[in-house]
Amino acid sequence: MLRIITLNLNGIRSAAKKGFFDWLSRQDADIVCLQEIKAQHADLSEEMRRPQGYLGHFHCAEKKGYSGVGLYSRRQPDRVIEGLGIAEIDSEGRYLRADFGNLSVVSLYLPSGSSSEERQAVKFRFLDLFLPHLRALAASGREIVLCGDWNIAHQPIDLKNWRSNQKNSGFLPEERAWLTQVFDEVGWVDVFRRVDPRPEQYTWWSNRGQAWAKNVGWRIDYHIATSGLAATARRAAIYTEERFSDHAPLIIDYDYAAA
Repeated sequence: MLRIITLNLNGIRSAAKKGFFDWLSRQDADIVCLQEIKAQHADLSEEMRRPQGYLGHFHCAEKKGYSGVGLYSRRQPDRVIEGLGIAEIDSEGRYLRADFGNLSVVSLYLPSGSSSEERQAVKFRFLDLFLPHLRALAASGREIVLCGDWNIAHQPIDLKNWRSNQKNSGFLPEERAWLTQVFDEVGWVDVFRRVDPRPEQYTWWSNRGQAWAKNVGWRIDYHIATSGLAATARRAAIYTEERFSDHAPLIIDYDYAAA
């Protein structure tokens, strides 16, 4: 069984203080994808670089204390690719790919557009630039899973207050239509939804009000995979017993052996 975990840390140093690495040591994960590490290489302790039993890889943003993605793996990848080769995206540290035989695992962090119209425009540009890459990956013949914070809730079932959020970033009609295109036209699969069709399954909660206590959340963190890999998913879980950030770890087990 192949266990892959994804989590937006909202700062790797902050998550470490909240017990993330102690928790990780008990998870028996094969690959762990991290987003929003908010650190440069020089900021990472030895535990953050190489937690016990893992090798760490990171794609940091140029701006200090901002964005950045990481990936831990038990075995050394055959190849690691930092970035998409698109300067405006890569400067923000949003894409990190590791290849293991015919399997590719990507740690991905899509921009949020909630802070301003300018950032929403950046998000829309990312979606435009990223779609051809998703098409190319889907046509590559590899089994691939893109794990991370996509910053889009796809359907009304994926957020608590969907009616009042239809004009807000993360649930805009254009964003949702883009994700539908990714699934229905390009052929990618929302793995969690294939395994767990229940409502009120969220991965992010606002720090405002009592969103966490009342489970007023959004499901914006995904494993999005090629159909062959998605078909091997056997178990999915969102871990909510402890909090390491404003997101929760998403854990999926695949009946898949990477060559």
